[in-house]
Parts: sequence; C-alpha cells; structure tokens
Amino acid sequence: MTGGLRWRKLGQIFDPAVHGLPEGCTSFAQSPQALVLDDRVRIYFSTRSVDPANGKYLSHVAYADFRKDLRTLIAVSQQPVLPLGGLGCFDEHGIFPLNPVRDGNRILAYTTGWSRRVSVSVDTAIGLAESHDGGRTFQRLGDGPVLAASLREPCLVGDGFVRIVDGAWHMWYIFGTGWKRYAEGAAPDRTYKIGHATSRDGVTWTKEEARQIVPDRLGPDESQALPSVVTVGTRHHMVFCYRESWDFRQTPGRGYRLGHAWSDDLVHWTRDDDHPQLAGTPGAWDADMQCYPHAFACDGQVWLLYNGNAFGRHGFGLAVLER
Repeated sequence: MTGGLRWRKLGQIFDPAVHGLPEGCTSFAQSPQALVLDDRVRIYFSTRSVDPANGKYLSHVAYADFRKDLRTLIAVSQQPVLPLGGLGCFDEHGIFPLNPVRDGNRILAYTTGWSRRVSVSVDTAIGLAESHDGGRTFQRLGDGPVLAASLREPCLVGDGFVRIVDGAWHMWYIFGTGWKRYAEGAAPDRTYKIGHATSRDGVTWTKEEARQIVPDRLGPDESQALPSVVTVGTRHHMVFCYRESWDFRQTPGRGYRLGHAWSDDLVHWTRDDDHPQLAGTPGAWDADMQCYPHAFACDGQVWLLYNGNAFGRHGFGLAVLER
C-alpha cells in the first residue's frame, strides 16, 4: 500500500536577488520554514553575510511575510531574528535552519547552530529560543544546545523539526555517522541520517539513539537532511532531501533531491520516494537540485516550500498538495 502524495508546483516565490535581504546579508534564502499567523504566513530562512575577519560565510535567520495565498509578499525582515552565538559556542558561526513551533501562546524556535572545526569543516547542534514579539525576534533559553552529539551519535546533530502530537513532543532530526575522505588529498565529506527524539516539555529530549528511521535508497553513503512531517487524514508524511555523500556539488545526479516516507504510528516509516516525485523544471531555478523541503498546513491546504539550484542561493519555491 502506497502512502502517495501528489504535489502541484507553483513556481519560485522568493528570490533574494529581487526581493532583498536584511542589511549586511549578501545571498541565499535556505531552508524556508513556515509559521502560520492570524493574518499571514511568516517564512523563516537562512541567509549569509561575509565574516570580515576571514572572508568566510556566516549564516543568519531572516523572514519573509506572505499573505495566506502564499503568493503575495508583504515584507522582508530588516534584521536577522537572532544574533549569532558567543565565542566558542555551538552556534558561533551560523544558524541554519530555524524551525518555528507554536505551543499555545508561545512561539519557540529550534535552531541548528554551526561552528567551524579544524580537521573537518563544521559541527552542529540544536538550540532553543523563544519569541516575545510574535515571531519578529527570538531570545535563546541558554547558550548551549538542547540536542547534540552523544555516545552513538558522534557529530553533526541538526535539522530539528518539532511537532506536538496528542500532547507529546516529537523531534525529527539528523545525526552524523562520521566523516570520510573519498579520494586522496580530498577534503573530508560527511554522512548523516534521520533520527527521532521525544520530550515532555520541549526542552529535555530523549533520543532513539542512533536509530536511522528512514532506510537508504543510495546505499550507506546516502546523506539525508531536513525532515518535516505533515499529517494528511490519519497518515503522517515525511518529506526530506537526500544526496550522495561525496562528489555532489558539481556532478549531475549526485546532488539533493526530495524524498518521502509515510507512517501510521510515528514510529515505523515506509520510504516511498516515487509518490510524490517533484522533479525540477528544465532550465529553471530548480532544474539541477531540489532540497531543504518544509511541508505544512494552512487554512485547509497542505503546502510544500523547498529550495532549488545551488543549495538555495536563488531562493525558494512552492507546491500545493492535490487531494
């Protein structure tokens, strides 16, 4: 039995080169994630500035407000919503992505903070912040993460997506299985898989330690990223992206594409990438890559935000679920 969905693409809805970015940010609108408000949908995304100390990128979170038709842009934030972490903290060099969560009158944000390393390029962990102004800005609950590397998940914990289902807190996230050099003299590349954790309060989390909940399609060197879960009827659907762990930046066919899995109990997942297939449009902004998806419901519709070519350099697009 398939858990199939069918998406209808509506095209690119935000291009940072056209619509602008906060002051100091130069490019990218990665990992769009939606917060449904009374009169609009606020879409958070990660953009980049350049560190004047070394010329390397720093990642910041901004947002674009849309009317609930998700085609009419109202405004773009003028400042990042959360400053970067302090010296030596897990989010010192960037936040990518930010997952907003409504909990009654509270608006929480689960962040993926990253910091540079010496032997490998980066490590990540998941932090928590709260907004007191309707989601325009956020403040950390503390300087450390709420989910990070552990005994059997040694690196690269991130991409936390949180939903409260029947009073229980669920987080789907990624954990690194390790770094590997695939060619002599090459920089190490990372591999990560999708995992699951639960909580009673959204702060203290219990992992299903090192349990990969979505099987590989490309083999053990498949990297899986950005899970999001939406419920259609009684069935839960996960949309994520996946790629080869190496030689994925330039070689066609090895970069990110969208994957899908379904579950009836939030524990056991059946992978079914063929339903839906959301292929790129030849010659368009998403021709070569489809990545960093986010599925959500708004006013009786189920929507899918996603990035296209060059890991979101050219912004994000939209699809709608066809019943």
